[in-house]
Amino acid sequence: MHDAARPAPAADERATARAASALRSDPDRVRAALRLRPAEAGIPALDRITELAARLLGARSAQVSLIDDVLLVAGAAGDAAPTVGTEIPVEDSFCGLAAAEGAPLVIRDAAADERVRDLHWVTGGQIGAYLGAPLAGPDGHTVGTLCVFDPQPRDWSDADVGLLAQLAASAATELELAALVSEYERVRLSWRLAIDAGGVGAFDWDLRTGELTWDDRLIAMFGYSPDEFDHTIEAFNARLHPDDLPRVTEALQTSIATRGEYEAEYRVVLPTGDTRWVRARGRTLTDPDGSASRVLGAAYDTTDLRTEDVRVTRVLEAMPAGFYSLDRDWRFTYVNAAAERLLWHSRDELLGELLWDAFPAAVNSAFEEQYRTAVRTGRPATFDAYYPAPLDGWYEIRVWPSPEGLSVYFVEVTERREIQDRAERAAQRLALLAQVSSELSGTLDVQAATGHLPRLVVPALADWCIVTLVDDDGRPRDVGHWHADPTRRALVGRYAAARLDAMPTTGPVGRALLTGEPVHSPSSDVLALLPPGEARDTLALLDPEGGVALPLRARGRTLGVLTLFFRRGWTPRQEDLVTAQDVADRAGLALDNARLYRQQQQLAEGLQRSLLTQPPEPDHCEIAVRYLPAAEAARVGGDWYDAFLQPGGATMLVIGDVVGHDTAAAAAMGHLRGLLRGIATYSDAPPVEVLRGLDSSMAVLGTEVLATAAVARLEQTDDERERGITRLRWANAGHLPPMVVQPDGSVADLASWQGDLMLGVDATAVRQESVVTLDRGATVLLYTDGLVERRDSDLDAGVRRLRETLTELAGLPLEQLLDEVLERLVDGRPEDDVALVAVRLHRQDRPRPAEAGPNRVPEVVPDDPATP
Repeated sequence: MHDAARPAPAADERATARAASALRSDPDRVRAALRLRPAEAGIPALDRITELAARLLGARSAQVSLIDDVLLVAGAAGDAAPTVGTEIPVEDSFCGLAAAEGAPLVIRDAAADERVRDLHWVTGGQIGAYLGAPLAGPDGHTVGTLCVFDPQPRDWSDADVGLLAQLAASAATELELAALVSEYERVRLSWRLAIDAGGVGAFDWDLRTGELTWDDRLIAMFGYSPDEFDHTIEAFNARLHPDDLPRVTEALQTSIATRGEYEAEYRVVLPTGDTRWVRARGRTLTDPDGSASRVLGAAYDTTDLRTEDVRVTRVLEAMPAGFYSLDRDWRFTYVNAAAERLLWHSRDELLGELLWDAFPAAVNSAFEEQYRTAVRTGRPATFDAYYPAPLDGWYEIRVWPSPEGLSVYFVEVTERREIQDRAERAAQRLALLAQVSSELSGTLDVQAATGHLPRLVVPALADWCIVTLVDDDGRPRDVGHWHADPTRRALVGRYAAARLDAMPTTGPVGRALLTGEPVHSPSSDVLALLPPGEARDTLALLDPEGGVALPLRARGRTLGVLTLFFRRGWTPRQEDLVTAQDVADRAGLALDNARLYRQQQQLAEGLQRSLLTQPPEPDHCEIAVRYLPAAEAARVGGDWYDAFLQPGGATMLVIGDVVGHDTAAAAAMGHLRGLLRGIATYSDAPPVEVLRGLDSSMAVLGTEVLATAAVARLEQTDDERERGITRLRWANAGHLPPMVVQPDGSVADLASWQGDLMLGVDATAVRQESVVTLDRGATVLLYTDGLVERRDSDLDAGVRRLRETLTELAGLPLEQLLDEVLERLVDGRPEDDVALVAVRLHRQDRPRPAEAGPNRVPEVVPDDPATP
């Protein structure tokens, strides 16, 4: 996390400090993390992974953290990029929590998360949302994290978590690769120092962990067995002659203090009482920050000094690296034991043999070029080169020319190269899959995105490609194609336009569609299936080695085919075919999801039309309704409106809200709506009795849902008709009360919003009924809470906004009034379902206005409202 140089404030002792303590308490884990500490600040591969993570997850910053006793920023991108190489207390980090849990850490709103809200990254505004995935070392220990973070709160999807976990695996691989390279450098330095010292034993003292490593020869030189040697500096001091101990200790400390060379000759007192002389040489190595990290060197027994040739031979034979020497005629003059093993030839076979005869593949290769250049210029050289079978390996070579010829030291680095190549290919495949997922998920036109797939997989997985989709009528259709060679793309287009009409169903595409399995076909087989014509001629001109037809599968269906073609002489790698099938499966799933979404939309729209019907149009009453769902995927919800006439002619208005806003809530809403309609139209009962009857029916029928509802009835006597007034009788089951817009434009609630108990709680609850007198020209609005409720404000504030909006819009026609209310309060995108039903009472002493619509009422209902 950036701004690492700031002093760390106190962290939450119950979370981050506890996580830091747990991480430090595991010495095996700490050693595993220390082993992966980079020798130099910044690993380019980690920077690429963090850049990819930030881009794919849309985050401002990404970071790779390595956690031992402290947190080291090993790689970073975005705002965090300048912090690479810095150290942070584990207690002051999000990453410590993720590492301690050993699982992805998802924090959507850091300021609201008690584990981290007091960290200065949060209080300072640098981190508002965080997503971290642990890095597992090869031995299973959690050694760090890969994380992304933003300054503002945000959501992290399951796909984000899965993608970051995949990238974390790649980051762990890169750390392990860097450690192997660093370890190899230490080994190489060790045997170079052994040559300088003329000795045979190597030592490595890790100053951070205190671990002292000796090879078997050095262990024996000091009179230990492998089981007795405890890998501590105390074991070394215990064998030193007492008179030599202060001098040797001073030499070691001077080397550490100066980061320089170490050299000493001392006596070793063996358990038998015998004394041997040992000469040692070494060097103190440093971390990227310049602090001493380890003392590396070699030692040899000088008790029985021999000739210089014997000493050198002993060194060369003991070296873990291969060594051979060549004379001026390129003939072998010496081969050590390691070279015998690495070259698969004994020294008897090689001595006196010409190099180019013994290893003919070296001719005209990097080996010959570098060897001859070194002899010609007199300069040493270091290079990597590959030698084919039977050796079939990569080697790092160091050559030193001399008057006698050429000395060659070499080590096999095949494993290192393979790990590096695998890591690079895996990163490329991961990036390709991420790009494919982004293309398919970033558009509503999935078919068009699928048609773009050939441009993504070429040339990464194939030389050219065609993608085929199955239309609704079952016919396949090629929708996209691409070739790596721009000059051949038009030819691929001609082939794609002609091949499906010419190809029999037994061809690769037809078989892949039929079986749902990949179909591999050499081009000769496909040419044999095609009749003479355009398709056959263009395929012959394209001349591929062969191809593979990969089905686009999802949920047991095959929706298309991705066909990859390969150039002559090329055989695709298995991992590339697996990646290609993954691409095909992702495309198939995206296509099937689009199909299911269309079906769901059609089903939802049909259900919506059936549940929310058009209102009646009684005399001089204009009724308007609106419904907006919150769940975009479902398009239905639990809110409902209703308006109908009772047998006596009275107009009933209903607004209700079933808990939830999905298809289950919509089904429950339809059930309650039907019950209420039946009770009201059969019984001709007033609102309070209708609600009592509905609550009782729900209990008897076992309808286990909770809902609110408000029911209102318009009533009028002949006298009231003459006076131009109408009574509104209404009852409320836990719902927001209706609002009334008076003819003069004033707006009022019918009552406070607390109503009687909601439906579905207690069927025996006592319910109240109210009556209010309305002047003709008044407008009554019944609404659900989705119109006024917001996450960032309370309900009273929303009701107040609605009242102010109605006051401002009171003079508008009723239909326009509802549209403007929705536009101003929810902007067409409600956070919850919204249902509205409104009635405007037009004056009855005038002709029925045109905006009220035709006088449409059931034949069995009187024209005039009933008088209770």
